[in-house]
Amino acid sequence: MWPRGERLGLLAGVLAGIWIVTHSAQAAGQGRANIDRNVGAVMTAETIVARAIEAAGGETWHRPKSLHLKGYGVFQPRAPGGKVTIADDYQMWRVFDRERKSAHGPAGWVRIDSKAGERVLFQVSFDGERTYDQNGLVLEEKAKTYWANAFGFGVVRKALDPGFTATRLPDDSVESRPSFFIRVTGPAGGDSVFGISKFDFAIRKVAFDTPRGWHERIYSDFTTDPATGWRQPMLVRLYYDGVKSNEIHWQEFAVNPELTQAHFQLATN
Repeated sequence: MWPRGERLGLLAGVLAGIWIVTHSAQAAGQGRANIDRNVGAVMTAETIVARAIEAAGGETWHRPKSLHLKGYGVFQPRAPGGKVTIADDYQMWRVFDRERKSAHGPAGWVRIDSKAGERVLFQVSFDGERTYDQNGLVLEEKAKTYWANAFGFGVVRKALDPGFTATRLPDDSVESRPSFFIRVTGPAGGDSVFGISKFDFAIRKVAFDTPRGWHERIYSDFTTDPATGWRQPMLVRLYYDGVKSNEIHWQEFAVNPELTQAHFQLATN
């Protein structure tokens, strides 16, 4: 046994150490809060978007030529009691339109193939003028509705261009990550809301109105291509009016592959 005086001295030392650690943690937390309130508060929407572009891959991500993504998809049933559908081969090809003016719509060339084994679940494609699906050409009105439900992310690349507007919204969080929120509006109308992480400026959320309802996408599991610096979310979860519709698990991606327009023109016979 230690003498009583030494025991009291040791106890006092321990208590003092606990106070110092607790006080330091509180101060650090207060410091982070002050950063959010003060430094974050003076950042403009344009500055936040510029930081997000740089974090996503800089000019390669900002002005890409093309993109190919491959993975699998999990689709929830629309009707209660329906079955979940697994697309074990889910691919998307994009050729980007650097002159896009609208916040929503396909812009450029896009093709999506969804298959379960050898069975085609669906195909949809846009060659810059016409829309196709697995059955051939799609009527214009039906095509407009489909693309309005599907595209609204790419406008963030145009947010700093003339005619586009970036507006800062109240800060919030995405999956418990403190985030800036920005609304980007295109000169031809329409807007999208983006959640951008305060920690690393990753774009973790986009949301916009569609004919099907309020659409949200949550991005996670980011990986960076060492050759180009492109930062790709490998998991995308999609929601309409707060209900999960599907999730896409990307397993491979290629930045700026060579793609021809013929690849986006599905057979019409």
